[in-house]
Amino acid sequence: MGVKLVDLIPEEVVQKISLEDLRGKAIALDAYNMLYQFITIIRGVDGKPLMDRQGRITSHLSGLFFRTINFLKAGIKPIFVYDGRPPDLKQQVLEKRMERRAEAAQLYLQALEEGRVEEARKYAQQAAVLDEFIVESSKKLIRLMGLPIVQAPSEGEAQAAYLAIRGDAYASASQDMDSLLFGSPRLVRNLSIVGKRKLPGRKEYVEVEPEIIYLDKLLSSLKISREQLIDIAILVGTDYCEGVKGVGPKKALKLIKEHGTVENVLRYLNAELEVDPRKVKEIFLKPIVLESYEVYWSEPDYRGIEEMLHGEHDFSLERVRKTLSELRTIVEEERGKTSLDAWL
Repeated sequence: MGVKLVDLIPEEVVQKISLEDLRGKAIALDAYNMLYQFITIIRGVDGKPLMDRQGRITSHLSGLFFRTINFLKAGIKPIFVYDGRPPDLKQQVLEKRMERRAEAAQLYLQALEEGRVEEARKYAQQAAVLDEFIVESSKKLIRLMGLPIVQAPSEGEAQAAYLAIRGDAYASASQDMDSLLFGSPRLVRNLSIVGKRKLPGRKEYVEVEPEIIYLDKLLSSLKISREQLIDIAILVGTDYCEGVKGVGPKKALKLIKEHGTVENVLRYLNAELEVDPRKVKEIFLKPIVLESYEVYWSEPDYRGIEEMLHGEHDFSLERVRKTLSELRTIVEEERGKTSLDAWL
C-alpha cells in the first residue's frame, strides 16, 4: 500500500494538472496499483465486481480499456510497468495483508446476507485481490492495444522510477509515494481515478484531478535530502518495516531534522525496528531493476480487442466498437501530426 507520507507533502509542491498537460509525454504506470484501483472501485452497489458469464472478474478490463483510451485521447503515451518478485522483507507485510483481506471477505458475506449493502460494498473493496487471471488478462489487453509493457524483476514502482530517471518516461504514475523514495523525478497521482468519486462512508462526492509532485521541489521545500526522506519513511513505516509506534510523518520530519539519520533517531528514542534500517534503505537506494528493456508502441489489433472483450468476456459489442472507433481516430490523428515511426 506504500508509505503514508501524504500529510508531509506541502501544498505548494503539489501541482494540479489536466490529462492534456501530459500530452506527448510517456508515463510509466504502476500497473498493479492501477489494476487494484479498478477492481476496488468498479463494483456494483452490493460490492460485486463486474463479471463475465463464466464468473471471471472483468472490472479491471473495463477500467483499463476505457481509462487508457482517455489517456490516448489526451496524447499521453502510457508504459505499463508490472511488479516482479517482491523483496524478502516484504513477505511478512504481504502475509498480513492477505489475512486482513480474508477477514474482510468473511465480513462482506455476512453483511450481504444481513442486507447491510453499504457495509458489504466497503468490505468487498477491502477484500479485493489481484490474482493471476487479472494480471495476465490485463497484459493481454494492453498488448492487443499496441502499448508497451515492462516486466520489473522486483518492485514495479522502482522500475517505473528508473524509466523516469533515465528519461525513457517523463514521470512515474501511482497513488503511492514510494516512487519518490525510489528517486523518480516526477510522480503523477490520480490518473486512474480522475472524475467524481464518492467519499468512503458518506453520501458526498468529490472531483478528483490529476496532480504532479516534483521530487526536487519536495526536498527543497522540506530542506532534506532524498536519503533523509527515506529515513522519515522508515520511521513512519514502509512495506518493508512497521516503523516506530507513535511516530507520524510530521514528527518523523522533526526528528530527522534534529538528529540527521534514522539510526540517530532510534538511539535518541531508545527504540528498535524489527529489521535493520540499512537493509530498507538499500531497497530504495539500490533497487533491483531491469536495465535493458524495450519501449515501443505498435498498431492496435482492433479485431483481437473486440474478440477478447466481447467474445471472451461479454462486453457490450456496441460500446466496444464505439470505443475502438475512437482508438482508430486517435491513431490516425497522431499519424497525421507526426511520422508513423514517431508514434509507433
